[in-house]
Amino acid sequence: MNRRDALKLGALAGAASVVGKLAGAEPVAAKTPVPAPTLPVATITPLPGVEKAAKPLRILILGGTGFIGPHQVRYALARGHKLTLFNRGRRPKEWPGEVEELTGDRETGDLKSLEGREWDACIDNPTSTPYWVRDVGQALAGKVKQYVYVSSLSAYASMAKPGLTEDAPLARYTGSDVMKETRATLLANMNLYGPLKAACETEAEKQFPGIATIVRPTLIVGPGDDTDRFTYWPVRIAKSGEVLAPPPDDPVQLIDARDLAEWMVRLVEQRAFGAFNGVGPNYELSTAAMLHGIRAAGTSPAKFVFTDAEFVRKQNIRAWSEFTVWIPGQGETEGFHRTSTARALASGLTYRPLATTAADTLAWFNTLPEDRRAKLKAGLAPEKEAAALKAWKEVKT
Repeated sequence: MNRRDALKLGALAGAASVVGKLAGAEPVAAKTPVPAPTLPVATITPLPGVEKAAKPLRILILGGTGFIGPHQVRYALARGHKLTLFNRGRRPKEWPGEVEELTGDRETGDLKSLEGREWDACIDNPTSTPYWVRDVGQALAGKVKQYVYVSSLSAYASMAKPGLTEDAPLARYTGSDVMKETRATLLANMNLYGPLKAACETEAEKQFPGIATIVRPTLIVGPGDDTDRFTYWPVRIAKSGEVLAPPPDDPVQLIDARDLAEWMVRLVEQRAFGAFNGVGPNYELSTAAMLHGIRAAGTSPAKFVFTDAEFVRKQNIRAWSEFTVWIPGQGETEGFHRTSTARALASGLTYRPLATTAADTLAWFNTLPEDRRAKLKAGLAPEKEAAALKAWKEVKT
């Protein structure tokens, strides 16, 4: 794996929802401003057993209708907070309580619906271009007490060393004008993803001095993930048979979208500022342990056929996109799945069991339309897996 490939992997790592949006996974809403209603009580059951926060807050969520946003909404409502969402369109049956929705378009700078308003905190979910941060900073100047920006591990300059902390150097943007980079230019060159995320962080500190919170997630997984980068494994294992698998001893880090979302709401409640790695779990997890844990969540008798890195290379099996979640645990990506969780754990990040994430992901996937389930967006194609299984057995005999 060369430097260019490593950058591409990094560009995809912490942005399940962002990449989905850029690739057109979500419908493009109308750009015409629409009056912002207060939605009626919706059809989703509120989260059970969640304690109310000590103090209800007014929270503005930018992009609350993607992957992690709905989980933030459900948890924040359960905690007793008052929510306002800002998007290009509305999804009126998404929420388990009353949620105000404002419309506008950050790509064109239409932030009129934010004028004259104040909130205790703003959570910015979908932003990958610095001018979006600049514009919202100007619109909300003096109007919020905390700004939470969802960045990515890709913002780091290097993932080669294990134990990466939040103080490690960030990637550098080397283009001519970072404020001219748009979602279109990013989609055309995903190597810009990490540098632009880092530049967004810099702009966040500039626009919200002393009140910025930066969250850098790893691979985000769980119900609602439209990329299938984790979903492939629960689905494939459920089909049983021999399952071709990556090298068993390489490390794996990921985070359930619900754990990430709920922790971010608690960071707002604490008014915790600074940077945090949004990674998990809080123990060393190998590829083999992940796959065995997913299998244990169901009743499949699937048998894993673990391979090695050299075989993977010769078979032209792509890390991350075909052998999903996994990337080589050596070389320039040695530290990718070995990022420090210490600061996040100290701030209250908690994790649900891997088995719960796997079971819930499979249950969600099985509710999707048949044509959507017929072809996964990531993972090994059945015919390629069969050919590789045959080749591996020939190597071993």
